[in-house]
Amino acid sequence: MVLTPRLACIAALVPQGARLADVGTDHGKLPVSLLLQGRLAGAIGSDIGQGPLEHARCNAAEHGVALSLRLAPGLQAVLPEECDTVSIAGMGGQTIASILAQAPWTAEGAHLLLLQPMTMVYALRRWLWANGYAIERETLCTEDKRQYIVLSARGGAARQTLPLAQCAVSPALLRAPGAQDYLRRLLRREQRALDGMARGRIVDKARLAEQMAVTQTIRNALEGLE
Repeated sequence: MVLTPRLACIAALVPQGARLADVGTDHGKLPVSLLLQGRLAGAIGSDIGQGPLEHARCNAAEHGVALSLRLAPGLQAVLPEECDTVSIAGMGGQTIASILAQAPWTAEGAHLLLLQPMTMVYALRRWLWANGYAIERETLCTEDKRQYIVLSARGGAARQTLPLAQCAVSPALLRAPGAQDYLRRLLRREQRALDGMARGRIVDKARLAEQMAVTQTIRNALEGLE
């Protein structure tokens, strides 16, 4: 089973022998692929759609692997003792935060969380830090000319409340291979957004100030790497 670069990036971060709960499993490609490789001790695929779960069931049956499937939002049908690793991919950062908030056991520190936000990365970092999750690692990958980040996080950390602008980067991101190129692209994007705000007919001064702070945070981080 061939994974997209984004899913392959997540797969590479799953520990050998893990018991994986894959949220929003869709066709179940991530857990099925890992089961085929003998990488997992067990796997659960959770999804809110009956159709995707049927595809996942067919994929698992076709490849002769045991994949437990749950029809439910987020982690609502998964018990903490059933897994030690949780993957949540292909959703917005706020949706991922909401899923974790509704499964408070993820904050206890016993589970590795592999999170791949499609949008609102800053907001997800901010929520994680504010709710006692440590971001241990950030991994960059490219798919269809777009760069994605996978956050490896774990609960049990001290809570810290930070302004959104400071969450545009993290110490883990700065350690990631390819961080410099990623930050250059990010800075160009945020600078374009700032320029657009400044040229607007109606200027929201609070939003403009926040965007200026975001841009400066990224610029400072990039200068620290160069």
